[in-house]
Amino acid sequence: MMNKSSLFLIIAAALGFLAVALGAFGAHGLKKVLSEPMLSTYHTAVEYQFYHVFALLGAALWLKFSSSPSGWLEAGAWLFIAGIVIFSGSLYVLALSGIRWLGMITPVGGVFFLLGWLALIVAAVKE
Repeated sequence: MMNKSSLFLIIAAALGFLAVALGAFGAHGLKKVLSEPMLSTYHTAVEYQFYHVFALLGAALWLKFSSSPSGWLEAGAWLFIAGIVIFSGSLYVLALSGIRWLGMITPVGGVFFLLGWLALIVAAVKE
């Protein structure tokens, strides 16, 4: 059975791979297809995905090497994953489809990012 830190490292690597692929696709494949505002929205999705891939990677390594890992670390990792899926995912779909109501979902992903960072703060205080 795979341990949690390995699972989070694999997910971080996969999401990092996707961020590079989606960023390249946006830069090279969408430049002439999307309007400037929608291309900017797409770019924001890639940026926030990257930022939180690194946060997830840090939480996974912290979990792996901690002598007494906190459940807060695991919670933070899951919150970062949820934030990437909801925040970045909704912006990708919005930019590519133009479905405006997806913009209402994006802040939920942002709240997950904030909660993930708070979970890391709690983990650090408890360690």
